[in-house]
Amino acid sequence: RNTCSRRLSTDTKGAPHKSTESRNVSKMSSSVSMAEERARVRVGDLTRQLTLHPTSATDDTYTYQADLKACRDELLPFISGDVNCNPILLRLAWHDAGTFDESVPMWPKCGGANGSIRFDAELEHGANAGLRKGLMYLKPFHAKYPRLSWADLIQLAGATAIEAAGGPKVAMRYGRVDTDVAEQCPEEGNLPGAEPPFEDKSPDAATHLRRVFHRMGFNDQEIVALSGAHTIGRAFKERSGVTDFGYGPKNGTAHTGCPAMKAGGGGGCPALVARRDGAEGVGMQGGMSWTKKWLTFDNSYFKKEYVEDPEGLLWMSTDKALHTDSGFAPHFQRYAEDEGAFFEDFASAFIKLSECGARFRPVNGIKINDESW
Repeated sequence: RNTCSRRLSTDTKGAPHKSTESRNVSKMSSSVSMAEERARVRVGDLTRQLTLHPTSATDDTYTYQADLKACRDELLPFISGDVNCNPILLRLAWHDAGTFDESVPMWPKCGGANGSIRFDAELEHGANAGLRKGLMYLKPFHAKYPRLSWADLIQLAGATAIEAAGGPKVAMRYGRVDTDVAEQCPEEGNLPGAEPPFEDKSPDAATHLRRVFHRMGFNDQEIVALSGAHTIGRAFKERSGVTDFGYGPKNGTAHTGCPAMKAGGGGGCPALVARRDGAEGVGMQGGMSWTKKWLTFDNSYFKKEYVEDPEGLLWMSTDKALHTDSGFAPHFQRYAEDEGAFFEDFASAFIKLSECGARFRPVNGIKINDESW
């Protein structure tokens, strides 16, 4: 069972009573009220599942499934082309789902994979700097396949981006229901930070990571697996601000741009090769990556390439915690030694992330990796 599913708690703790009679009356009253609450919640859930939603899987399920497959088939060459937008589409999917708070019982206030990141109110959160570009990439696909919810399209693009970079196929389910208005966006502050001081007042990076991910229902092994997404992508001065490397080739590292241009040179800048297929070109240059081949989804992140090139590769406090904390370190080492294990665990954790806070219609979702739904 996916622990990211929305859960409503009906547990109560009884108070001491003065007599057996009053205790029994209280128990009967409590049982009735609990039963009524369960019934009310169930009816509410069923009603919401039957309520039409303009951007959810309310059309014929097989038609929706066909649209998902067709969209995926078009996303794959687009992502793999000259744009090389794998990292930003993966980040967009992560940030839409990563706002989930398991302690909040009501949808969509609980956050999660509900497409709310398409609204300016959420895009303007500090952690989402630069993600407007990711949405721009997806707008033509949504225009062509308007039946698809934004929540589904964002997660589909993230899964396809992983596969296009040489990573595992992520056999998630679809049929997510979208939020309707910006007022349904989660409050800012649910996504993990990179460096102290942390917004949640955590004393160290390991504690911060656990507070953020445990809120979503993830354990230590899943935290390390999901962190492996940093095997692709870069950070920018203009976005997260955790590095001085910014937009453009002259503001990049030797792995992401042409630093020689900053000194007035650049004529001898070598072609950048970061893709798993060995093709030249990286799209927009600049920024600072965690790995040398930052368009290749593999287990390089866990091999700590930054040790060999501390000036050219990024490694933050939250990265360091994964191989220095006693709870995280065994998983980090296992993934460094076994890429297959990383791929398997990452795919499983990413599917779980993609369902955090999601409401599906039909309730069991829609698969596109086979004909079942």
